[in-house]
Amino acid sequence: MLRLYTHDACLAHQPGAGHPESPARLATVLHALDHDHFAALDRCEAPRATRAMLERAHDADYVARIFALAEECARSGASLHVDADTVLAPATLEAALRAAGAVVAAVDAVLDGACRRAFCAVRPPGHHATATQAMGFCIFNSIAVGAAHALAAHGLKRVAIIDFDVHHGNGTQDIAAREPRLLYLSTHQSPLYPGTGAASEHGRGNVFNAPLPPGTGGEEFRATWHELLLPRLAAFRPQLLLVSAGFDAHRLDPLADMNLGSEDFAWLGAELTTLADAHASGRLVSALEGGYSLSALAAAVPAYLAAQLG
Repeated sequence: MLRLYTHDACLAHQPGAGHPESPARLATVLHALDHDHFAALDRCEAPRATRAMLERAHDADYVARIFALAEECARSGASLHVDADTVLAPATLEAALRAAGAVVAAVDAVLDGACRRAFCAVRPPGHHATATQAMGFCIFNSIAVGAAHALAAHGLKRVAIIDFDVHHGNGTQDIAAREPRLLYLSTHQSPLYPGTGAASEHGRGNVFNAPLPPGTGGEEFRATWHELLLPRLAAFRPQLLLVSAGFDAHRLDPLADMNLGSEDFAWLGAELTTLADAHASGRLVSALEGGYSLSALAAAVPAYLAAQLG
């Protein structure tokens, strides 16, 4: 069974007119999943993450600062920038809490046996948020919060984080590199924002980056995962797979220069499902990260999830 977690609050976050991380992104994904092929999806409302959950991945002072800024936004009714392109609007905190809460709830569901796989259709994205800093449209690192929850609440010893967003998940790497029970694997375009993710970055021996040049197509993308990253994932024997599912490596995306098609995301979805079945009793949780072409999202997200449905 594949479970879908989302919440209307994630549609209310408004970074501003013309901002690429718009509510239309999530609306497009949800509309695409209304297709008959996904009629069997178990659709659940995402709960809020608690501050204690957030503080497993983020410094307590950082969490307190975001809550204080959110209160300021609520009083003034105005938005503020927490970095050059990351906006905190009056509805942002609720959206970010629901996004992180969705991943935590999905982790609980797959580990408790309520479902085998889950997709969190949420925003804002999270993988650029470090332990101490919001950046790159991201407030809280939802995947890292979910990973920390799996370790603390469920006692797991081996949790893998897979990131195929076109931008390197510097925040997730920052958090994962401190925790040897986590494995972080990433393909991403380089050079590109945020400028991290070199192949030489290894954390505590638990970080493996495979930067790809602009123009990379499906054949090279698949070969990189097949020959380099998926064998490392299999050797780790993860008890749970968490996926930062960004679809901005699609050839239509306006913020990057990769050349993937929907079939490439479907291929990786199928490969991850096979590995989850082999090593983690099928337990696979994905969360929406980037993807800024609405046409690409409408095609690539269903393709990725259809592969998990078999």
